[in-house]
Amino acid sequence: MTEIFSLAADNLISPIILSFVLGLVASFARSDLSIPEAVAKGLSIYLLFSIGFKGGAGVAAHGIDATLVGSLIAGIILSFALPFIAYGYLRILTRLPTIDAAAVAAHYGSISIVTFVAATSVLEGRGIPSEGYMVAVAAVMEAPAILSALWLVMRSGKSADVEEGLWREILLNGSIVLLIGAFLIGWITGEDGLREIEAFVVAPFKGALCLFLLDMGLVAGRGLRESRGILGVGAVAFGVLMPVTGSLIGLATALLLGLSTGGTVLMMVLAASASYIAVPAAMRVALPDANPSIYLTLSLGVTFPFNLTLGIPLYVALAGAVAGQ
Repeated sequence: MTEIFSLAADNLISPIILSFVLGLVASFARSDLSIPEAVAKGLSIYLLFSIGFKGGAGVAAHGIDATLVGSLIAGIILSFALPFIAYGYLRILTRLPTIDAAAVAAHYGSISIVTFVAATSVLEGRGIPSEGYMVAVAAVMEAPAILSALWLVMRSGKSADVEEGLWREILLNGSIVLLIGAFLIGWITGEDGLREIEAFVVAPFKGALCLFLLDMGLVAGRGLRESRGILGVGAVAFGVLMPVTGSLIGLATALLLGLSTGGTVLMMVLAASASYIAVPAAMRVALPDANPSIYLTLSLGVTFPFNLTLGIPLYVALAGAVAGQ
C-alpha cells in the first residue's frame, strides 16, 4: 500500500499530470485559456503516429510469436466482454435508460489511447520495458465494444442504426487508421527506420503529451462544469469502479499470457480505460438518442482523470507485486 501511495505521489507531481490539472483548474475558473483546435488535432496526430511507429519497430525487433497472437485475441475478447460487465454495473448503480446505459458500456469496452500513451510514458520514466506490440492490442480493442453495445440495445427491443455509415465510422476512424498505419510503417522499417526519425518521435514526445493533456484538462473541466446535475452518485461511482474491475481482469489476462511487468501494466490500462474519441463518433451514428453528456462526462470527466492520477500508479504497483519486480 505504501508503494502505491508513493507511486501516486510521484505521478501527481509529474509534468504530464500537472499539465492536465492546469487545464482542469483553468476550466473551473472560467479562464479564457484554450488550445486552438488545429493545434490540438496536430498534437493528437503526432502522439498517435509516434506511439504507433515505436510499437511497430518494437514488433520488428521482437518478432511474431504465440504471445503476440494470443495478446491480440485476448484484446478482442476483452473488448467484446467488458461492456456486458459495465452494463450490469450501470443497471445496479443507476437508473439510466437502456440506450444510455448501453452507450456508456461501449465506451468502457473500448480504450483511451491517451491513457495508454500516458502509461507508456510512466513505464519509460521508471525504466520498465514493455512489449511493443501492445499498441496493436490497443488498436484491435477500439471496435468490438461497439458491437456489444448494439446487441444490448437490440436485445431490449430498441432499434439501433447499423447502416454502412456506422461501419465506416468504426473501420475508417482517423485515430485507428493513423495508429495502425504508423504501426505498420514502424514494423516494415524496423529499428533502422526508428533511428532515422528518433529525434522526431522520441525526444519531443513528453512535451507534446503535456500540451495535449493540458487541452484534455480544459475539455474535461468544461464537461464536468456543464453536466452538473446530470450524473448521480451511482454514475460517478461506476466511473471509478469499472476501471478498477477492468484492470483486475486485464491483470488476470496478462498473467495467463505471460506478459512482462510493463506489458501487464499496459494490458491493465487498456482494460481499465474508456474511449472518448472513436466510440462517441460511432454512438452518434448508431445510437443518436443516447445522451452524449452522460457518456462523454463519465469517460472523459470521471474515468480519465481517475486513471491518469491514481489508476496508473495502482496498476504499476499491482503488476510489479504480482510479477515480482
